Amino acid sequence: MAQLLRVQNFNVSSDGIGAGEDQTLERPFGHVEPERLFAWAGATASWPRRTDPGGSRGLDDYLTRDYARNIGAEIMGRNKFGPQRGPWQDHEWQGWWGDEPPFHTPVFVMTHHTRPSFTLSDTTFHFVDADPAKVLEQARDAAQGKDVRLGGGTTTIREFLDADLVDTLHVAVSPVKLGSGVRLWESPDELLDRFHLDVVPSPSGVTHHLFWRK
Repeated sequence: MAQLLRVQNFNVSSDGIGAGEDQTLERPFGHVEPERLFAWAGATASWPRRTDPGGSRGLDDYLTRDYARNIGAEIMGRNKFGPQRGPWQDHEWQGWWGDEPPFHTPVFVMTHHTRPSFTLSDTTFHFVDADPAKVLEQARDAAQGKDVRLGGGTTTIREFLDADLVDTLHVAVSPVKLGSGVRLWESPDELLDRFHLDVVPSPSGVTHHLFWRK
């Protein structure tokens, strides 16, 4: 079977914004409060960082569990890895996730300024200066037959969509309007020339948009 490139559980506002402006070390999403977009996932029983029992079941929980299914590698943009711009000044800083990153696979970070790979727990980060097709080729090799997750951020997903490399997308649209930030789309209808779409509302208030290639 073909290895898919999948966007999983990506969150945007009702006006299509997936990240804020003015990203800093303390504010990975810039001026946007991430809880406004991600509350639906954090409330599920399967949220991986849940420390107390309980949590919701149903559609939101199923999609949270599906995040890691058959994923063998991840691709992300540099801004998802960290807020630094230009040449790396500090190789000691190794991302926002601490000693146990949530990826559990090889991760390919797209950047014009490469640095040596490093491993934290069962996640190895590779820093690659290449176009989307070449990065996807490397990630597929590392995934050993499994699918590749395109983790974001918003600009990186747009690059892969523009290169017609994405096979499936799950975008969770939260019922909040942000007004400014990095926009995934003006309307999900922009993708209907290439994708089928199911739109499924959830009791949590988010609306799940499930795209698959025609």
